[in-house]
Amino acid sequence: MTTGERLKALRKERGYSQEDVAKMLGIGRTTYLKYESGENKPSRKLKELASLFGVTTDYLLGRDSAPAARPAASESARKKGVRIPVLGRVVAGIPIEAVQEYDDWEEIPEEMARRGEYFALRVTGDSMKPVICNGDVIIVRIQPDVDTEQIAVVGVNGNEATVKKIIKDPHRHGITLYGYNAEVYQPTFYSEEEIETLPVTIYGLVVEARHKFI
Repeated sequence: MTTGERLKALRKERGYSQEDVAKMLGIGRTTYLKYESGENKPSRKLKELASLFGVTTDYLLGRDSAPAARPAASESARKKGVRIPVLGRVVAGIPIEAVQEYDDWEEIPEEMARRGEYFALRVTGDSMKPVICNGDVIIVRIQPDVDTEQIAVVGVNGNEATVKKIIKDPHRHGITLYGYNAEVYQPTFYSEEEIETLPVTIYGLVVEARHKFI
């Protein structure tokens, strides 16, 4: 895979749009698009991209076949972080009620925090494997809508929450909640009428998934 192909795959795995990544890098969307297309090399932004996606620069350059874990941030970098609460759990499978209680705390970069309001949720279930696994903590930017094929936290029936990829189909006039583990969990379609009456509510965009070993 080329550097551009790896960037595109990593971005999609984390549910970012090209505009999201461009904003986090402080560059224009067109400039970032050229990184993915291979038209330009991200030489000056390589370290920032590696940090953003949690991989090494060698992986992005194709020198390593597997993405290595990102090294721990320096003390000075940690001081610039902003803590956000982990609000209980959300199911990646069958929707259940998300418990609104502080379960833990996560830290996000100060630069990211300036771009919106965030919260975190701990995921249970395996419908989003291998992108998001049971026990992972997802970082969510609060917003009422997302683009098609982005991952979101969605409320169903007013008091339930689930994490799914959103597929918008203008021909069917509705949205589909899609899990990557489609062999086990079938996609669920909601019509425009059901979106209004149930209701089906998008709480926010999943911008990052953090894998937890303990």
